[in-house]
Amino acid sequence: MLVLTRKTGESIQIGDDIELTVISVKGDQIKLGINAPKNVDIHRKEVYLSIQKENTEASKGIDNLFNLLPKNE
Repeated sequence: MLVLTRKTGESIQIGDDIELTVISVKGDQIKLGINAPKNVDIHRKEVYLSIQKENTEASKGIDNLFNLLPKNE
């Protein structure tokens, strides 16, 4: 894990397309601004994990999707 120190108003660049900016710091919370292309999904970690769990649950019970399709003989 890369750990960087930034002050309010300072940024971190990730690749060519993603910029994280520290907007404010209050107590133990920071507010981040994220500039990224629209095709990049951005979620809080707990939301991302919830989406992954729901996707895993939704795919259970379907052993082979092709078995659900009608067979052309």
